[in-house]
Amino acid sequence: MPSRRERANAIRALSMDAVQKANSGHPGAPMGMADIAEVLWHDYLRHNPANPQWADRDRFVLSNGHGSMLVYSLLHLTGYDLSIDDLKNFRQFGSRTPGHPEYGYTPGVETTTGPLGQGLANAVGMAVAEKVLAAQFNRPGQRIVDHYTYVFLGDGCLMEGISHEVCSLAGTLGLNKLVAFYDDNGISIDGEVEGWFTDDTPARFEAYGWLVIRNVDGHDADEIRTAIETARKSERPVLICCKTVIGFGSPNKQGKEACHGAALGAEEIALTRDALGWKHAPFEIPAEIYAGWDARAAGAARETEWNRRFAAYQAEFPELAAEFLRRSRGELPADFAAKAGEYIAEIAAKGETIASRKASQNALNAFGPLLPEFLGGSADLAGSNLTLWKGCKALAADDASGNYLHYGVREFGMSAIMNGIALHGGFIPYGATFLVFMEYACNAVRMAALMKQRVLFVYTHDSIGLGEDGPTHQPVEQLASLRSTPNLDTWRPCDAVESAVAWKCAIERQDGPSTLVFSRQNLPHQARDARQLADIARGGYVLRDCAGTPELILIATGSEVALAVQAHETLSGQGRRVRVVSMPSTSVFDRQDAAWKQAVLPSGVGARIAIEAAHADFWYKYVGLAGRIVGMTRFGESAPAGALFEHFGFTLDNLLASAGELLGD
Repeated sequence: MPSRRERANAIRALSMDAVQKANSGHPGAPMGMADIAEVLWHDYLRHNPANPQWADRDRFVLSNGHGSMLVYSLLHLTGYDLSIDDLKNFRQFGSRTPGHPEYGYTPGVETTTGPLGQGLANAVGMAVAEKVLAAQFNRPGQRIVDHYTYVFLGDGCLMEGISHEVCSLAGTLGLNKLVAFYDDNGISIDGEVEGWFTDDTPARFEAYGWLVIRNVDGHDADEIRTAIETARKSERPVLICCKTVIGFGSPNKQGKEACHGAALGAEEIALTRDALGWKHAPFEIPAEIYAGWDARAAGAARETEWNRRFAAYQAEFPELAAEFLRRSRGELPADFAAKAGEYIAEIAAKGETIASRKASQNALNAFGPLLPEFLGGSADLAGSNLTLWKGCKALAADDASGNYLHYGVREFGMSAIMNGIALHGGFIPYGATFLVFMEYACNAVRMAALMKQRVLFVYTHDSIGLGEDGPTHQPVEQLASLRSTPNLDTWRPCDAVESAVAWKCAIERQDGPSTLVFSRQNLPHQARDARQLADIARGGYVLRDCAGTPELILIATGSEVALAVQAHETLSGQGRRVRVVSMPSTSVFDRQDAAWKQAVLPSGVGARIAIEAAHADFWYKYVGLAGRIVGMTRFGESAPAGALFEHFGFTLDNLLASAGELLGD
C-alpha cells in the first residue's frame, strides 16, 4: 500500500508533467495543495467515479481554478472517465482537460472556475441547496439528503470582494455542511502577497460566524485529518487555514511566484523528481499507487447503500420520493405547461394596464404554487423588485424549509450563489435587483451562460422611466451587454401578457439562463388574437399590421411598444402601410427559422425604425444603416419619467418625424 506522501506525489507529478507538456499552466497550487487533497479525497469525500451525478455525493469545488491539474489528477487517479491521454492533452483544443475546470467538459467537475472567488460563491450556493433540500425532503430516521460541500480556495479568492458577500451570508445562514480549505501560501502572480494582502483572515471569518481552524500544516496529514474531523462536527461553516508551500518539492522554485503560472522546466522537473523520490517517467503512475487511489469500489458501495436507504424512503413516502426524483432530473411538473398557458390566456382576457414588475409578481403568484423547486430571492429590494409572492417563506439558519432567500445588498454574491444552487440540482433559482446593478454581477451572469444553467435573473426599473433617481440608477447600456452574451436569453416584455410568457419560457428553458427585465411604470395592455398570443414565445412577432406589404416597420420592446402602436394608428390613418413588431427577446427571435424571421421582418422592407429607451447602437442589426433608431446615446437625467421620455425623444411627434424622413414625406 503506497504511503500518503506517495499518493500526494502522484498529483504533483501529473500536474507538473501536464503543465510542462502544454508549456502552459499553473503547477504551483496543485503541488502545494496535494497533501490536503490526498486526505480529503482518500479519507472523506463521498463520491462514485462511475456516476458523477449521484444525487447525494459530496461536492468538491476548486475555487482557485487556475490549479486545474489538481482536480484533473484527482479525477483520473480515483477512477473517473478521464484517461492519462486526456491529461497529456491538457490545455489543447477540444481537450477534456481545459486550462480551467469547465462544467460539462470533464466528468466530476462540479462548476466552472477561474474568475477568482466565484467557485467559493458557487460552493455557498451548493451548501444552501443541500440545506434546503434536506429540510424539504428528509424525515425522522430517513435522511436521503446528507452531504458536504468542500471548497479549495487561495489568497486571490479571498481578495475578491465576492468572498465577503457570500461568506458573510453563509455564516448568517449557518451552512454547517460547508468546509473551505484556505491554501495560505502567501504567493500570487505578482509575488509575496504581504505587500497587498495583510488581512487577519481567520478573524474576518470568525466575524462572519464561521468556525475557523487556524495554523494547520498543509503538508501534515495528521493535522489535516484532525481539522476535517473537527469541521464535520461543526454547527457553522468552517474555514480550515492551511499553511502550504506553493510548488512543494521543487528545489529552486517552491515558495516563489516562479512556479505559480508557468511550467517548471525540464531541468527543474528532474530535480523535483529526485527531491520527491519520484522515480517514474512522465505520466507514469505505478499500479500500486493507482490501486491506492481507486475509489470505484468504495463509491459504488456508498451509492448502493444510499439506494437501499432511498428505497426504504420511497416505500414510506412515495409521493415525496417521486417529487425528489423529478426535481433531481430537472423536469417540470407534468401539468405546468398547461396551467401556465391557462394563466396566460386569463390575463390576456383581463387586459390590465400595470407595471411589468407587478405583472411579474402576478406571474410568480400563478406559477409559484406549481413549482416547489422555485428558490427565489432579491438583493435587498424585494419591495421594489416584487419578487415575493404569496407562498414565499424566508430561509433562516434554524429553519431552511422555506423557498426564499433574502440576499441583502449582494448582487454579485446572489448571482453566483444562484449558479451554485442550479448546479447542485433540485431547484430553479431566481433572484432580483435593479437592471443597472446587474453591472455588479455581470461576471456571474456570464458564468451562468457559459455553463448553460437554468438560472433566472430578474431585473426591474429597466430604463429612464425610473425617473427621479437619476442616471446612476437609469440603465442605458445594460440591455446591449446582456443581449450580446452567448447562451443568455433576455426578455423585455411590453405588458402583463408578455411578462407571463417571458416567465414561462424562462422556466421551461433547460439549456441556459434567462434575464427578465421589467418596468417600474405602468404599461398598457396590448390586444392580441390567439395566434399572436402563441407567437410571443418566438421572441419577435407582428403585433400590428397592414393590408399588403408594409412600407415601414416599427420594432420596439417593453414600454416603447405602446409608442410604436400609437404611431401605427396615426400613420395608418394617413394611409400608410405600417407594421409593428414587438420583440421581447432578440435572442429567441434570432433562433427562429429563416422563414419566420423573413415573415416578421421581410428583407424587402428597408424602411425600419427601432424604438427602445436603451443604447441605440444595438438595433442596427435589425434596421440596417439606412434605418432609424429612437434610442439612448447618452446617460439619463434626474427628473420625472414623463419629462425624461419627452427630453430624449420618446414621443409620438419625434417618431412620426423619423417615419416621415424614411418615407420621404
